[in-house]
Amino acid sequence: MLEKQYFIPEPEEFIAESSLTKEMKKIKAQRDEEIKDVITGKSNKLLVVIGPCSAHESAPTLEYISRLGKLNEKVKNELVIVPRIYTNKPRTKGVGYKGMFLQPDPDGAADIIRGIRSIRALHLAAINESGLTSADEMLYPENTAYVEDLLSYHAVGARSVEDQLHRQVASGIDAPVGMKNPMSGNLLAMINSVYAAQSPQIFKYRNYQVRSDGNPLAHAILRGGVEGMGVDVPNFHYETVMAVDELYRNSKLQNPAIIIDTNHSNSGKKFKEQIRIAQEIMQNRRFNNDFKTIVKGFMIESFLVEGNQAHDEVFGKSITDPCLGWDDTERLLCDIAENV
Repeated sequence: MLEKQYFIPEPEEFIAESSLTKEMKKIKAQRDEEIKDVITGKSNKLLVVIGPCSAHESAPTLEYISRLGKLNEKVKNELVIVPRIYTNKPRTKGVGYKGMFLQPDPDGAADIIRGIRSIRALHLAAINESGLTSADEMLYPENTAYVEDLLSYHAVGARSVEDQLHRQVASGIDAPVGMKNPMSGNLLAMINSVYAAQSPQIFKYRNYQVRSDGNPLAHAILRGGVEGMGVDVPNFHYETVMAVDELYRNSKLQNPAIIIDTNHSNSGKKFKEQIRIAQEIMQNRRFNNDFKTIVKGFMIESFLVEGNQAHDEVFGKSITDPCLGWDDTERLLCDIAENV
């Protein structure tokens, strides 16, 4: 039995409370075009969606993004850096930290209205802090309308990518949406998700029947898969990437593009492996033009302090999956930029 607790206002009310300024809208329009050009192949820059596994606190997240904004000035001719501000956290077992969306009220109870306000405030502050618009995960499709005006990139996670509503909502977003391969690692399921997101759809969304035109900027993210008794199987290697390239061609999809997730099952959550994986990808791009054409960038997990922690005791250290620390992050991004 579901117990109704309280009414949550429509997205328009939150947007009216905290919206982009005229200058922010100009920044976002420029950023949207820059990211779109990478996905469509108009630009030869690499897209790098980078940041903590989960943005569990505003202060360290903004400190991290401030550093990204300064680093962006060094590499902006080669890279399009998109801060990864993941305010929702999927849980395999359904328990544990679930993200800023379930922001606690002063008494410690979950308060979704407070969470929505916190999320919007964080994304807006990030633009002010760095001049960079951000990415978030579409964990709950019906919540997309609360942040869609602020984001330049959306990601559909491995646990969600085969869900029909996620695919349908992705088809109506006017920004790039990365569709991860599912936890199984099934590449055809991922390509089918991209196909669905690129196709026009009619579906029920919130309290309306809606229609979408399809999103030609929907694309694949390879994050590795899990087989057997939880064994991680990476899928960033040359052979897998070219197999996905063939699936793209056979499916006649628009704007073939792959983003490589350097963590998760690709690294076996050994966060330092992200450096080696990125270097291998850059090497393959250097020696194979087909590989270079379809691999458009990276998704990297990184924070101020490397590793992770069980409790929020160290400022800027992940409370979920382990991440690269800042020094390694700065070296890695500069290295990638030098080899584009």
